[in-house]
Formats: sequence, C-alpha cells, structure tokens
Amino acid sequence: MTVSNIDDPDLPLTRLFKVWPETPAVFIRHRMLCFGCPIAPFHTIIDACEEYELDEEAFRAELRAAAGLNPPRR
Repeated sequence: MTVSNIDDPDLPLTRLFKVWPETPAVFIRHRMLCFGCPIAPFHTIIDACEEYELDEEAFRAELRAAAGLNPPRR
C-alpha cells in the first residue's frame, strides 16, 4: 500500500478526497467544482489552484488544516 502525502505535487484530486475525506469541504467553500468532476483523477492541487486563480500555498494550508495535518517543516 502506498502512503499518500498531501503535499505531493503529483497527488491526484481523487486520491486526496479518498485519503482525506474532510478536504472536499475546502473546495466547496471556494466554489470549486473539483469534487465529483470527471477530470479530478487527472488533476492535482496545482492544476485546481491555477484553474481557479487561487494562491496555492494558502489553499494547501487550508487543506492541511481540514485534514488535521500540521504544516510541513522547513
């Protein structure tokens, strides 16, 4: 079994939603249509942020908070 990392730039959105079921709420709060979209298996957080013109770092912080994960150490 592969361990998923929420900060993996190649993580497909469908995997994000499956591993961290709290995260779709963040997308919905931003009025993003990614949850349930047929393209979600092929898109990443990077793609979604570009499409919706969101700050990726801030959006990832919201996803981490929703998933109950601490921010990455620098």
